[in-house]
Amino acid sequence: MLKENGDEHTHLIIKDKTGNERRSKFPSKSLLLAACAACIGGSFQYGYNVSVINAPTTHVQNFINQTWQKRYQTEISEDVLTLLWSIIVSMFTLGGLVGASVGGTLSVKLGRKGTLLANNTFAFMAALLMGLSYPTGIYELLIIGRFFTGIQAGIAVSVEPLYLGEIAPTALRGVIAMGTSVFITFGIFTGQVMGLEELLGREEYWPILLCTTCIPAFLQLLILPCFPESPRYLLIDKGDVEGCIKALKKLHGVNNFESERQEIELERMTSLGTQVKKPWELFSDRSLRWQLLTIILLNMAQQLNGINAIYFYADYVFRESGIPDDKIPYVTVGTGVCECITALTCGLLIERVGRKVLILGGYTLMSICCILITLTLTFQDTSPVVPYLSMACVFAFILSFGLGPGGVTNIFTTELFTQNARPAAYMVSGTVNWTSLFFMSMVFPFIVIELQQYCFLVFLVVCCLVIIYIFFVVPETKNKTFLEIHNEFQSSPVQSCTDGPGTVQLSTAI
Repeated sequence: MLKENGDEHTHLIIKDKTGNERRSKFPSKSLLLAACAACIGGSFQYGYNVSVINAPTTHVQNFINQTWQKRYQTEISEDVLTLLWSIIVSMFTLGGLVGASVGGTLSVKLGRKGTLLANNTFAFMAALLMGLSYPTGIYELLIIGRFFTGIQAGIAVSVEPLYLGEIAPTALRGVIAMGTSVFITFGIFTGQVMGLEELLGREEYWPILLCTTCIPAFLQLLILPCFPESPRYLLIDKGDVEGCIKALKKLHGVNNFESERQEIELERMTSLGTQVKKPWELFSDRSLRWQLLTIILLNMAQQLNGINAIYFYADYVFRESGIPDDKIPYVTVGTGVCECITALTCGLLIERVGRKVLILGGYTLMSICCILITLTLTFQDTSPVVPYLSMACVFAFILSFGLGPGGVTNIFTTELFTQNARPAAYMVSGTVNWTSLFFMSMVFPFIVIELQQYCFLVFLVVCCLVIIYIFFVVPETKNKTFLEIHNEFQSSPVQSCTDGPGTVQLSTAI
């Protein structure tokens, strides 16, 4: 790897495995700001709304109980209260499923940037409804508000990675696309901090706490219009050559956009005569069979690999380690810090070691942690040291998840598909991810009741199966164009065995 000083940027000369040189520059300020603007109203909102609902649990339940008494002059039963709270929480998942199912279509009709901007409407509606629930005494507004936050999050986590992957140069695609993971973890951490007693965690402040979801939406509406639409969308989908060049100059600089323009032009030429694919058309396209199977399995595994079980057991482990109940929220904030650190670390490593190494390493470490957590929870009472080992295993599992599956899974959805199939691929992956999350929220309590700490052995099996699949099927995508990745799948031994000879490859040279 050689360094070369240019007029405007520092450049890296990277040789790929074929011996060709690829020029990579550090991200320009405009590119970084565009990525941050997309993420603050997108993946940050997802992470924030996942965590912010935990702090006011007791306060919201008290509000529901008081409202019920005023309406019906009787105490609400414990079962009904639990049901209503579960509905409020699960509406986020249901809304996310709806958002994911329409996100890809909106990104084609309104553009990537246009969809992200329009999506903030749901955040404002949600904030208004949840803020009005307390003064009006209508707890049903919380249910509707959480549903709207879910729609906003579902659209955002489908379209934002699409935008990031398409505005980034090939050599920096992993780093820029990691913005999704970084801002999700930052959103989770921010939600945990805002829910502390010292800020908005007190009972009288919970309506304000739930209303704060409008702040990131406002920031995105303020900043994102300053940056261009995806250059790939402008040229390939809209045929806007002038708009594409203008966007590339804005994002990469006037002296550094030509190679990206040529790559986009090449992809446009190979896609001439083809239409943007619908989600169901992906399942009938033999050339996309393994890419589709890969994103389905990886998105299922992201929810079924045990990370939800870790958070379920975290409070118990912390309590057994001797941490007072009133201090546990602060330790939970520590888990949020861990996630942020690992997401940033993954962003720094992804263009050095590659996507495949990181995700394999992450799942391998998680497999080891599953074994250790099962052992430490089983022998929790045998020694005063064991609870501290359990706590160390909790943090190690979170670190491993953030270093691999948490950061890399979304990037694969961007990189394994070309322009005409990518929006549909995000609709499929988003639907699978949200469905898996909903499934886990429904089934996981029963798994814990039946298996207790041995539930981690189930997650161990999931992690091991994913490791085997990735090792044999998924290629490394670092420093490769979308067409090169597509052709590598076509020429892989697995594809050849299932489809036979004669698979057509797309040209990667003009």
